[in-house]
Amino acid sequence: MAKPFVFRLEKVLEYRRQLEDQARMALAQASARHKAQEEVLRDVETRLAEHLDQGFGTTATQADIWLWMQYRQALERDLAAARAELQRLALILQNCRQEAVLRSREKKLLEKLKDRQAKKHHVAENLAEQKEFDEMSTLRYEPKDS
Repeated sequence: MAKPFVFRLEKVLEYRRQLEDQARMALAQASARHKAQEEVLRDVETRLAEHLDQGFGTTATQADIWLWMQYRQALERDLAAARAELQRLALILQNCRQEAVLRSREKKLLEKLKDRQAKKHHVAENLAEQKEFDEMSTLRYEPKDS
């Protein structure tokens, strides 16, 4: 009876699978935050463009012009902050992507080792079984007297 294959590093492989899953989840979260920030940036850009297109109007008082300029400056500050946040999130996204790739490589390395050891085990088991069959057939062989 052939012995079943037991991979001695199965717990390590399972741990690396968990790390890969965690890295993938972190990547998905970072990607979602990045996309949301892109949406915020587009919204601020749109509001600023609409505000600039609108202008002060023809009957604007000095107070209206001051309010218009203050709002424009606030939108420009918001735009700069949104761009800075987008760059920060892009850096985080890149780091998460690299981490996910690294974790995937580590897991695949152990999976390949497991596959190679399993193949070697099966080959060794087949050879042992074949040797046993050969011995039994040799012992049972009775030459015919001619």
